[in-house]
Amino acid sequence: MKRRRSTLGCRGKIINKPYLYIGLALLIAFTLAPFAWLVSSSFQTGSELLSIPPHAIPREPTLDNFKRLFSGQKTVTGFQASDYAKSVWNSVVVASATTVISLALGTPAAFAFARLRVPFKNVLLLFILGLTMLPTVSIIIPLFVTGQKLGLLNTRLYLIICYTTFSLPFTIWIMNGYFRTIPQEMEDAARIDGCSSLGLFMRIAMPLAAPGLAATAIFTFLNAWDEFMMALIFTSTYASKTLPIAVSEFVGRFSIDWGLMNAGGLVATLPPLIVALLMQKYLIEGLTAGAVKG
Repeated sequence: MKRRRSTLGCRGKIINKPYLYIGLALLIAFTLAPFAWLVSSSFQTGSELLSIPPHAIPREPTLDNFKRLFSGQKTVTGFQASDYAKSVWNSVVVASATTVISLALGTPAAFAFARLRVPFKNVLLLFILGLTMLPTVSIIIPLFVTGQKLGLLNTRLYLIICYTTFSLPFTIWIMNGYFRTIPQEMEDAARIDGCSSLGLFMRIAMPLAAPGLAATAIFTFLNAWDEFMMALIFTSTYASKTLPIAVSEFVGRFSIDWGLMNAGGLVATLPPLIVALLMQKYLIEGLTAGAVKG
């Protein structure tokens, strides 16, 4: 019997440890190499960036790219660098507002789908799931025409409305699955004690769903922060452009300011990276809670 167990144990090893470590090392290198190059190139001069072969480590590190990024000087592509700070603020406002509104509207709807008797519940959930798969390019023209008629183009408000429209189905679907992992017995006990549906949602479901709520908030914020197509189509003034559009402005018709582009890309990467690192615990709990509790 012992021999049979050992044989099964050997067969259970799909990949030997040395190959597993090599694969993980290659995966980490493949993932981090672009970010490492972005950091390195942000501190290089224009001539050093164009050198052949390129330098992995700056030979003459400089902060000139970051100084020009937030100064009032015009770049070689004609972009006013001082407008970059405005785009940073626009991204913060749009992404934060989208996250708050999506959670405020999507979380109660998800709880209703999970616990209340909703007519055609499964059909509606499948419809919501289908909305998450809808490509942006398929409705970009109707959205543009609508914004034009309402006079909302070149405003942060219209970006918030459009981003929330796409984020709500994702929020409802994720939070609905998380609410289903909460034991029904706890809610039944609360109802026996006289707790209403609203009190049940606020006092029982929301505290228990905090990890899932945090994970959903992080993904919603990152999606709004990184969105490019709608911001490109719906904004044409620097008062409303977001960070991804501002970074793309460093590419001109006849020239590219590589130093500013790399510095701008690094600044745009830092806020989501900091949020993900600070909320890593809640992110992991939120993503794994369904599997663990199920």
